[in-house]
Amino acid sequence: MRRFVLLIFGTIVLIVALFIAYRYYFVFGRGVKAGELNFFVQKGYIFKTYEGRLIQTGYRSKQPGSLQSNEFEFSVVDEKVAQKLMSSSGKLVELHYKEYLGAIPWRGFSPFIVDSIVAITNQQNIQTIP
Repeated sequence: MRRFVLLIFGTIVLIVALFIAYRYYFVFGRGVKAGELNFFVQKGYIFKTYEGRLIQTGYRSKQPGSLQSNEFEFSVVDEKVAQKLMSSSGKLVELHYKEYLGAIPWRGFSPFIVDSIVAITNQQNIQTIP
């Protein structure tokens, strides 16, 4: 009987460990987002994490006649990437990110984790065509 209980307990622990690994450490998707860096801050009570918001170009809405801006909220783990983004507020940036199924406190508040910067462009260099 004792061996049976240990087998059941071990199976439950294994299933919980696999669930946590899949939910919080499995990379669900990768991609690049571009837009204007609205803000980038370091915050948190116990775990200090870097959080930012990117305002993407283009306006779409499900309802005709209304406008909706597309925002991309993200977290950054790498200190070097965070320092570059700290000095890039208001600029157009292209960010490469990984998407996880869930967020964990020491990684940030968002399931989207930026791991590198593809490009940073000053807005004054962009010319609009009338």
